[in-house]
Amino acid sequence: MKIDVFSLFPEAFTWYLDQVHVARARSLGNDLRVWNYRDYTPLKHAQVDDTPFGGGAGMVMRIDVVCAALEAVYEADAARVRETRRVVELTPKGRQLDDALAAELAGGDLCLLCGRYEGIDERVTHVVSDRVSIGPYVLSGGEVAAMAVLDAVIRKVAGAVSNPESVTAESFAPELDGGVEYPHYTRPAEYRAWTVPEVLLSGDHAKVARWRQEQIRRPPT
Repeated sequence: MKIDVFSLFPEAFTWYLDQVHVARARSLGNDLRVWNYRDYTPLKHAQVDDTPFGGGAGMVMRIDVVCAALEAVYEADAARVRETRRVVELTPKGRQLDDALAAELAGGDLCLLCGRYEGIDERVTHVVSDRVSIGPYVLSGGEVAAMAVLDAVIRKVAGAVSNPESVTAESFAPELDGGVEYPHYTRPAEYRAWTVPEVLLSGDHAKVARWRQEQIRRPPT
C-alpha cells in the first residue's frame, strides 16, 4: 500500500512515522510519504492561500496550489490522480470516519489532502474521490484528522500490528458485530479496594469467554 499526505506542516507527522506499527508496516513494503504544498506552489514567496471571493474572515487554500502539488508528485493531471488511488480531503463536510470506512480506505493506495485556514477552495471536489471528517467539530487544520485516518487504516494493513487478534477482536470489528470491546484488567488484582471481576481470576477459560461476550456493548438495532 502507498500512502501520500499533503500538508503545510509535514513536520507534524515526524513523531507518527516513528510509531512501532507504522515502522513495521513500512518495513513490510508499504510506503508512507508526507509532502509540503509550499514546495510545489507556482506562486511567488511560497504563497499557498488567498482571500475568499465574496469577502469574509480567514484565508482559503488555493486550488492551483493543490493541483500543482498533486501533479508534481504523481506526474499526471490532478483530476486524474483519483483514477489510481483514493484521494481524500480531510474536511468537516465529509463522511464521518468509522471502522467500515477505514477498512475501505485500507483496500488500496491512498492520498490525504490536509486543509488549513478556512480549508481548501471548494473546487477541490474536481480532484478528490472522497471527503472525510473525524467528527462534528472544527480543527485548525487537517493534520490531526489525517493522523486519525492513517492510524485507523494502517492498523488494518496485514502485519502492521504484531498480534492479528488485536485487530480482529477489537471495538467495532465485524467479529464483535460492530460492538465495543469488553473491559480489560491487569495487575494488581486489587488496588484501593478496587477489584477485578472474579471470573477473570478463575482460570476457567470458558467462563471468561462467556463473560467477555456478555460485556460487549452492541450497537443499537
